[in-house]
Amino acid sequence: MELNNVLFALGLTVLAGLSTGIGSALAFFAKRTNTRFLAFSLGLSAGVMIYVSLVEIFFKAQVALKSDLGERGGAWAAVAAFFLGIVAVMLIDKYVPSEENPHEMHRVEELRGRAGELGRERSLMRMGLMTALAIGIHNFPEGIATFMAGLHNPHLGIPIAFAIAVHNIPEGIAVSVPIYYATGSRRKAFCYSFLSGVAEPLGALLAWLVLMPFLTETLFGVVFAAVAGIMVFISVDQLLPAARKYGEHHVSIYGLVTGMFIMATSLLLFI
Repeated sequence: MELNNVLFALGLTVLAGLSTGIGSALAFFAKRTNTRFLAFSLGLSAGVMIYVSLVEIFFKAQVALKSDLGERGGAWAAVAAFFLGIVAVMLIDKYVPSEENPHEMHRVEELRGRAGELGRERSLMRMGLMTALAIGIHNFPEGIATFMAGLHNPHLGIPIAFAIAVHNIPEGIAVSVPIYYATGSRRKAFCYSFLSGVAEPLGALLAWLVLMPFLTETLFGVVFAAVAGIMVFISVDQLLPAARKYGEHHVSIYGLVTGMFIMATSLLLFI
């Protein structure tokens, strides 16, 4: 595995993970939440991830597994790994307390008009920190997904990193709002939001240090199929519901279709 490919994949993961800071900055500098833009962007991210997962990533996982395990064994192994990836993210969601749900939608308007409440609620600081921790836990498998895709094919990794980055923007807002309420400090709110995305490059580093020395066609196929499952689950469980919570259902579906079209076109042109 060439070092340049590894560094490129790590770079994609860093950019995707730290985009939580964009959400935090957006909350501080935007006058109001552009719900149509966020709904469309989240739908577009879901479209990119669903299409590339089912059409490209899962297919390549099957090819890799069939080459080692045979036609029937490889097909079954790919399906098992796909659902294993889904179950892994489901278990993460199960152990994140609902009152500290990292995917609870917030708006930038929440940072204004309540200055009298700043610093009064210790529970707000705890909520913000727990939200940052929860987002970090969720971002860990996303980092592995982005890294593996970028390592295998840069043209595949770029749109996936973009989709994950867009997904992380509302999460940055979710961390910033309660911490800003609790402390009155934009700097602290931004820093915690920014750091919550560090889990993604950490996930990438884990994949590199732990998986790379043992990477065979079978292991690659299993990881890639699991990555497909992770991304499909993130799309249907987090991205699309989040887009709908902004009250722009049709706009999010337009984004979904646009994301699929962009991904399909890029696969035909570059892969």
